[in-house]
This record gives sequence, C-alpha cells and structure tokens, in this order.
Amino acid sequence: MMSTSVLSPLPLEGGFSPNVHPGLYPDHGSQPRSMPAAEQVRRRHIAIAVLSAVVAFTMLLVVAFHGFIAWMLANPYVAPLTSNPMLAKNLNYSDVVFPSASGKTMVDGWYIPAGQYSERTVVFSHGYGANREETWVPMYDLADLLHGLNYNVLLFDYGYASTTNKYPATGGHEESQQLLAAVEFARAQGANEIVVWGFSMGAGTALQTALQTNLIDAMILDSMFLPDPEALFQNVTQLVNLPRFPSLPLIESLLPVWTGTSFNQIPAQQVMQTAYSIPIFMIHGTADSKASVDTAQAISNMQMNPLSDVWIIPDGHHELLFRAQPKEYIHRAALFLSRVHDQTTLASAT
Repeated sequence: MMSTSVLSPLPLEGGFSPNVHPGLYPDHGSQPRSMPAAEQVRRRHIAIAVLSAVVAFTMLLVVAFHGFIAWMLANPYVAPLTSNPMLAKNLNYSDVVFPSASGKTMVDGWYIPAGQYSERTVVFSHGYGANREETWVPMYDLADLLHGLNYNVLLFDYGYASTTNKYPATGGHEESQQLLAAVEFARAQGANEIVVWGFSMGAGTALQTALQTNLIDAMILDSMFLPDPEALFQNVTQLVNLPRFPSLPLIESLLPVWTGTSFNQIPAQQVMQTAYSIPIFMIHGTADSKASVDTAQAISNMQMNPLSDVWIIPDGHHELLFRAQPKEYIHRAALFLSRVHDQTTLASAT
C-alpha cells in the first residue's frame, strides 16, 4: 500500500531566504571604497593640464589668425603691370630706377617727357593695392591729358607694388621716402614746378611727404586715405567681420612684425593739424566707404593758401571720381594746375 505525504507550501510573505540566494539582495552593510587622495590629485592635475593646453592652443590660433591679417596688410596683392605708356597712349617714356630718400629701398617707374621742353612735372602717387598703372582711376588717361598740357609725367611703384624691389607697406613711413625721391628725381630732370597727384593712401603719403620737403609746389589729392588704427580697422572689417577687441590691438601690435613700422611713426595727427603753405586741391566722394569724407573736409578746412580748394562729389566712390564725372574732373584739375603755374611763374619773377 502506497503511502502519501502532504507538501506544505512556503508562506508567500516569507519568500526565499537570503541565505539561499545571496546574489539577489545587496549587502547593505558593505560601503564603497573611497579613491585614494593621491589619485584624486593626479586626476585634477590632468584636467588642469588639458584645459590649459586647450586655452593655449586657442590663444595661439587667435594670434596666428591676426598675424596673418597683419601680414596681408603689409603685403597686399597687386596685379602685375599689363601695359606701358607707349602701348596704352602712344607716349614715349623711359624706364627709371632711383633709391628712396631713406636709402632703404629702390624705386622703379616710368618717366614721360613733355612733347616740348617743359619745366613742369606731375608726379603720380598711386594708392594701396595698386601699382603705377592704377587702371580704375584711370592713370593712363590722366597721363595723356597732362602730356597734352605740356607736363612731364613721372609714374612709379611703391615698394609693396614693385615686382623687382619688393618692400612691405608701411602706411606712408617708407613710402614718403620713396615719393620724396621721386620728387627729387623730377627736379634733377630740370623741373622747377612739381605737382604731386595722389590717390587714396598715395594721397595720404603725399601729405606726409610735404611735411618733410619744400620741393613740392602743389598737390591734387583724390580720395585721400590717412592711415591710423581706426581707419585701418574699419577697412579690415569690410572684408572680415572681426570684434573690436581683441582684433584691433592685436593687429596694431602685430603689424610692426611685418612692416618694421608702428603707428606712432606715421604722423597722422600732424597731417590733420597742418596748414600747408602750398596749394592743395582735395577731391572726395560722399559715398567713399574706405576713406572718410569728414577727414578730407577737416584737412581742407585747415588750409590757408588762397589756391587751396575742395570738391566734394555727392555719391562719389573711392578712387572712381574721374569715372563718375570725367568732364568736370578734368576741368577742375586743369584749372587748378593753371592757377598753380601762374602763381609759380609770378613767384619766380619776383
């Protein structure tokens, strides 16, 4: 006879004993081990080192970027010469080379003699980013006009535009020495009446040069640009959107690395405050986005010579003033030159 036994179920509220399945329940009595103090210090040092490296690398990139901008400002791209006075306007000319007044650089250019013997010479002073041709002015047309008025004409390249005697742009510091040498070269060819006709930074350079010599008899200044930190930064931000800080102080401090010239060597304030003894005819446009018309007007207001004049062209753009109103431009320039010649002749006679 088979015997049977009754299995008693475990009570639901009791469940399994922890002793049977210890892995199912945490051991609340145990505590995690703390990280050793030395390991905490080591990890903190690593974090600080990584953060410092990131900050240093970022700062290096910022400085390198602004250094590149400063280099570009000192070494602007200038298109090569595409023609010459003979090809462009059937004007006889000579290639000329002479040292700058500082002796640091050599200057090369073209000398176009007047059709008949003349003691009057116009020296063209081209703008930044251009060479002696400055086709958008257009320089060949003005040279042809002056040749027709029986002027000798001298066109030359500043160092930053030269292909044979390269030198960085210095905001007029060395350029004024190159222009002074050009004026002296014109004198050596027999000129006793010299007019400097400048454009943009070439006009600002003419004003700087006129502080150093009495060999210039008059100046025509088209779209005059006078380099200073504010004007420079304004032009840079038209190409690259940069914050004023730290970009302006960085560019200002890095430019001398490439140019060897600091802004305190450029006599911008002296130019602004000088009443020149010679006649100055300033031409400027109200829509000039590169050179402030207010600066040109302020310099013009300082002038006391009775022949000095200013022509502000409504909606005129930078260095495109001849193209905007060619007939009036020629008329006003020719009239100014005629008055200067009369004054020079009278002074020589007396």
